Formats: sequence, C-alpha cells, structure tokens
Amino acid sequence: MARKKKPDWYTLDNAGILYSALQKEEYSAVYRFSAVLTEGVDPAALQRAVDECVPRFPGFSVRIKKGAFWYYFEPNDAPGPFVQPDIANPCQPMRFQEDNGWLIRFYYYEKRISLEVFHALSDGAGALVFFRTVLAAYFREVGHDVPYSGPGLLDLREPPLKEEREDAYARYAGKKVLRGSMKGKAYQNKGTAEPFYTLNVTMGFLPLDKLRQVAKGRGVTVTEYLTAVLLKVLIDKQRRERPVREKPVALAIPINLRPWFPSATLRNFIITIRPVIDPSLGDYPFEDVLHYAHHFMRLEQDKARMRATFTGNVHFQTNKFLGVMPVFLKNPVMSLSYRLAGVRPYSGTYTNPGAFKVPHEMTPLIDHMEVILGQATMPRPHCASISYGNTMEITFAGTQRDAETERDFFRFLVKAGIPVKVTSNRKEER
Repeated sequence: MARKKKPDWYTLDNAGILYSALQKEEYSAVYRFSAVLTEGVDPAALQRAVDECVPRFPGFSVRIKKGAFWYYFEPNDAPGPFVQPDIANPCQPMRFQEDNGWLIRFYYYEKRISLEVFHALSDGAGALVFFRTVLAAYFREVGHDVPYSGPGLLDLREPPLKEEREDAYARYAGKKVLRGSMKGKAYQNKGTAEPFYTLNVTMGFLPLDKLRQVAKGRGVTVTEYLTAVLLKVLIDKQRRERPVREKPVALAIPINLRPWFPSATLRNFIITIRPVIDPSLGDYPFEDVLHYAHHFMRLEQDKARMRATFTGNVHFQTNKFLGVMPVFLKNPVMSLSYRLAGVRPYSGTYTNPGAFKVPHEMTPLIDHMEVILGQATMPRPHCASISYGNTMEITFAGTQRDAETERDFFRFLVKAGIPVKVTSNRKEER
C-alpha cells in the first residue's frame, strides 16, 4: 500500500510564533519597503513580475492556519497576491482570512513600488531578497537588461532551496543558557492615540556621505550615531515632561544574525538588543550617550551572547507544558509575556537594515529606498532607516497624534550639520 504524501506544511519559527500570537483585529506586525524609481510604474508589468517571482519564494507563498496547539504555514495556491494602487495609511493589519490568505501585499503609486510583509513570514533581510528579485523581474518586464543573478538576488531559473526555509534559530541553538531577561519598565514615550486606523509617517532624507562624515568624526558607525541621537532625544523629552521619577530610556534594536551564524534562510533570524540609559542617575550629555551606544552595540554583538539569547527563545518554544496548551489559551499568555518583556522595557524601536545593494544594471533605475516599521502596540513611534546610493532615508511611524520625537530627532541632525529634507503624510502640522 502506497504511503500518503506528507502534507507540505511547516511550523513557525519562534519569532513567527510571537507575531502570530499578537495578531488582533486592530494590530499586526507589518513592515514595508518601497523603491522609488526613476520612471513611472507600469502596474501590469509589476503584476507579471510578482507572478513570476512568487513560486521561487515558497516561504512567502503561504497562508497561516491555526492548529489545536500552534499556528502553522501551508502553501497558498489561491490567486494573488494582487498588485494594488497605494493607500494613505500603510501597514494596515493583515487579517488572515482576507486577500485569499496572502500575507504579503504589493502597492504602486506613480514611481513607487511597495512591498508589505507580515513579520511572521520573514525579517527585513529575507524580505529584501524577495523585494530585490521582484524589482529585477519588473525591470526586465519593462525592457531593461537586468541579470537574473547578482548581489542579493535569487535566480528565478533555479528551483527553491530547502535551506531558504530553514529555522535557523533551531539549527544554531545550543544548551539552555539563562540570561537575565527581567527588565524594569522604561519610559514609554506614549502620545495621544489617533482614530483607528491612522498611521502617521514622517520621513527624513539626508546625504549619506555627510552623515558618515559626522559619525566617523566621532569615531562611531552610522547606526551607533543614530541610536545615540534617538536615545538623547527621548532622554530630553522625558525630562521636559517633569515626571516624579525619571525612568530608564531604552531602545529595541533588531540584529541580523546571519553574519555570525551563516544561513541561507529567508525566514526570521534576528535578535533584539537593548541599549538603555537611566537619566535618574544624573545628566547625560550627548557625548556620554554616544560613548555608551558605541561600546554597548559592540559588546552585545558577541556570538556567544547572541546564541544564548535566541537559545532561550527556542527552549521556550519547545517547552512541553506550553506545547500541550491549546492555542486559544496560549495566545493570551504569550501576549502578556510580550507586554511585560517586549513592550514595558522599551521606549521605542530603531532598526537599520543597512544599504540596499543591487546589480549595477539596476542602479540608475532606482532613485531611492524607503522603509516603514508599522504600528507599535501602543501610540508611540517606531524608527527605521535604509540607504541607497548617497541617500539615507529615516522614517518615524506610529499611531500617536504628536510629532515631537521625530521633530526633535531631525532638528538634532540639522544642528549637527547634516541637511535633512522632511516629508509626512500628516494632514496638518501639530
């Protein structure tokens, strides 16, 4: 008797499990990358490019299903994803039953092509490989001589590799190592919430060479410099609010693990580090904040320390008690755990996926890149940045009404001698 074919499904990695547990009608962990081209977008050509690329990326060609104990992914053979005209409020919640179950979205507007991704599928590094490959296919569709292979591209003429869907966390997890994970409550940087669903997005564009010059003059990297600026802005903002006791100011900064733990995975493979300064201890001039950010970032990016961090997460996922808990009970438990360990200890998030590199044939076809980290679980802004050529783009996005954080951040850069051009989707200045 012939064996039945094993169902083509797979479990979520530990980051995906968390993002699916947090899913609500009013909240999804969604982020967006956009490429602003030098020519207007042809929607029909973009749809053909998406249709060509999706089969090469089975990890993005899935729907999410709720099992008795865990969510899982299964192949999505429904029509889609369909290219759509862009919308005023990006990164809206992904409802699992809508859009034929697709967990990715493509938008276009004039010269802009945008990809939105539910974070349970992939981190930014994986999504950028997918996006870069779609852009290359699009350029070929509209008549440009762009290669199938090159920096950050997957060759559409080759079959998908099993390694591209591996759970790299599970592969590299070591012995269970307990690192102190209980952190006190940080300054929350909350504002007045906008009506559902309004995501205020403010983007700053600045010359990368000038930013690098300023950072290098201080002996730090661009990421370290921008981390310190955001910490300093939040320290000063809290002080102006005159709290009874100042709380620590802390950031959640995702770190791509692939440089230390080689993997071809396009799924999530990141950890979060937490630079934190306690202003109740005294004054912190910017020089001191910068000194701290520089050394903290380098200390935390230590292979053994990083392995210990995600090993604990993997062991949590394989906990026997948690494994037999029904998903309808598990989700509230994980949501509470996230509020205590993933929200309360932080004042905000800053992520920098780095430079967007493409084959040289694509270079003149893209003007600049943009990134938006979708809404937080409370009305406060997330910060994200990406560079292309000599343009660094920095985005603040959140459901809070006020714009004080982003205004102070960009003013700081201008005072440091870095010119910034600011755009926003806000209907009026507040």
